[in-house]
Amino acid sequence: MKEVGVWCCYSTEKEKFLKPDKCGKWMIFFSEEDFAKKICSMAVEEKVCYACKCSNLSLTKEKTGVICFYINYDDIEYQSRIINFMLNNNLIQRTKEGKLYNLSFKFDTQTINGEYGENFTGRIKLDNFIDLDTGR
Repeated sequence: MKEVGVWCCYSTEKEKFLKPDKCGKWMIFFSEEDFAKKICSMAVEEKVCYACKCSNLSLTKEKTGVICFYINYDDIEYQSRIINFMLNNNLIQRTKEGKLYNLSFKFDTQTINGEYGENFTGRIKLDNFIDLDTGR
């Protein structure tokens, strides 16, 4: 783990293969920093993503932070790895109806362009890969 500004960053040997025009992340929000660091460590140890980072709440003084699992959007094998990892570790919240929340994959270009909140539209969503009712 390497601290970079307000981030705790974790990487694998695949990080060098992230392409600026393809790179993006699946994001999970958290409120316990130790939990987030543990998840990031597990993700790189199990090689489920190219790189991972989480907010360093100790520095930001915020109550919640974000974990980002980085890959190239077109790497279907790693898309599957991350989604299975999130499912196996109960990282995806459920709606009131009991369905998995339909997370969006966010391209780094969208972050660079300031696409947040209502200005963000996910082009790749969790339901492109799994059934939100069953998680399969």
